[in-house]
Amino acid sequence: MRGILTAALCAGLAGVVNAQQDPQYTQYMFDRLSVNPAVAGTTGNMCVTALLRQQWSGFDGAPKTGLFNFQMPISKISSGVGLSVYMDQLGQQKGTIARLSYSFHRKFGPGTFGVGLYAGMTSRSLGSNWVAVDPVGQDDAIPDAGTSDSGFDLGAGLYYVAPTFWVGLSSTQLPETALDEVSIKNARHYYLQGGYDWAIGGNKKYVLQPSVLVKSDAATTQLDVNATFLYNDMVWLGVTYRTEDAIAPMVGYQYKFPKGNSSIRLGYSYDVTTSKLSNYSSGSHEVMLNYCFKIIKPEKLEIYRNVRFL
Repeated sequence: MRGILTAALCAGLAGVVNAQQDPQYTQYMFDRLSVNPAVAGTTGNMCVTALLRQQWSGFDGAPKTGLFNFQMPISKISSGVGLSVYMDQLGQQKGTIARLSYSFHRKFGPGTFGVGLYAGMTSRSLGSNWVAVDPVGQDDAIPDAGTSDSGFDLGAGLYYVAPTFWVGLSSTQLPETALDEVSIKNARHYYLQGGYDWAIGGNKKYVLQPSVLVKSDAATTQLDVNATFLYNDMVWLGVTYRTEDAIAPMVGYQYKFPKGNSSIRLGYSYDVTTSKLSNYSSGSHEVMLNYCFKIIKPEKLEIYRNVRFL
């Protein structure tokens, strides 16, 4: 299995690579910020989100990805800011991306419309055990072990969210920065995503939440389709279908605190691999943790004095 992975990785790094390089998450509906800067602050709350993904369990050198998001509104200037940091590892290759997002908001109809930009850095490195065979000995496209490189990253997006639906369009890695030391070129990515909350029979205790995510790097396109049933605004069950890759059941729980407009969510999904990798993998595991809160200023007490009442 190690030989299969090494061969695949060599094929991917033997030249200037263009491929899906942004993180992939089954619970994408809880992580809209990392691929769309216009999302920043549109919830009206401060939110922290963490996602951990172990892809293709049982596959030697399988991808591991961790993501951290933070976002908050700046109501005084109708804006929001966000920070996304994620780290991944595939065999001997490690990657780190950090993105600082800004979104300008405008009320439009029943919801909020956001226009956003992010700026950041992307880094790739090869481990000390990386081995690539160069039969000629003169191929500069094959990097050496322990090599690393980093470059500038930029993205933009549009986003609209209303009480019962949301939709976003965005692009990441716009400069297509070349990381020459590791023979990787960051490919521009495009995303279209949206979702809807349907109260079954008008009863908000039973809500069906269909959503979709289309992602492309102009070379390949993948579609994620999800349907989630939310009961009593507390427990959810769902399933995601990803074309040519996996079917993923998911489950989660959220608790809304009585005071402070705060909430916490915990979710888990398991990808059942449907591609040929199912012969080597027992599936993918993903855990999501989200905490949102709002800082409410205490009311300012005013004292009124009247000479008639001392």
